[in-house]
Amino acid sequence: MTMELDLTGRRALVTGAGQGVGRGIALGFAAAGAEVVVNDLRPERVAEVVDEIAAAGGSALGSPFDVTDYAAVTAAVDALAGVDVLVNNAGNAGAESWSGLARFVDTEPAHWEPFLRVNLYGVLHCCRAALPAMIARGFGRVITIISDSGRTGEANMAAYATAKAGAAGLTRALALENGRHGITVNNISLGTMRTPVTEQTWSDPDNPTAGKLMARYAIRRPGLPEDVAALAVFLASSQASWITGQTYPLNGGISFAQ
Repeated sequence: MTMELDLTGRRALVTGAGQGVGRGIALGFAAAGAEVVVNDLRPERVAEVVDEIAAAGGSALGSPFDVTDYAAVTAAVDALAGVDVLVNNAGNAGAESWSGLARFVDTEPAHWEPFLRVNLYGVLHCCRAALPAMIARGFGRVITIISDSGRTGEANMAAYATAKAGAAGLTRALALENGRHGITVNNISLGTMRTPVTEQTWSDPDNPTAGKLMARYAIRRPGLPEDVAALAVFLASSQASWITGQTYPLNGGISFAQ
């Protein structure tokens, strides 16, 4: 039996696809034949990834919007006349003016809000906008990128972990509601990733942080965007049609190594 992960004829919306993991997922979907709708908060990033996909012979269009703005999300998805695949990747591990690392008792509601708004409400908004057309078509794939912080908990990141855990709970609920409509809904839970945002940690051979982090992993390297793309493409494919409501830890073996 030959298994080909072919997404030809599918339209996939990837949020937060202007850089890092989202960009990697967008490129992976395009390589598998999907028409990719590239979303990011920054239009210039959207244009760069759309051009990159086109240069490689793929199909893409840009859709810059803020996932925290429900009206903007709804308008964008309506303008697309729906999508076949939704990848909820947009997220933030820290606010612009605050790293997010603090004991919960040292934080206030103003600290929690940015994490909940993007990592939880952003997912709620996109799912609510995308699901009606999927139900009408009798097909859909929803893939949400969460974090091991939300899957297992992590000290000093309570608001972020809570938001990611909430998104994971939404996945399970939507899987139960929508399986009868040919829609699968799954999570990918990430460990430590190497992206442009974290590159400084990995590019400095004298940085002790990298070694300490990797000592926790069975596979002694950080995750890469293409690792996430490979699993996301599989979950979006016909080969994954009987998989739903699941959370896949993609973390180099940290689950059993620590």
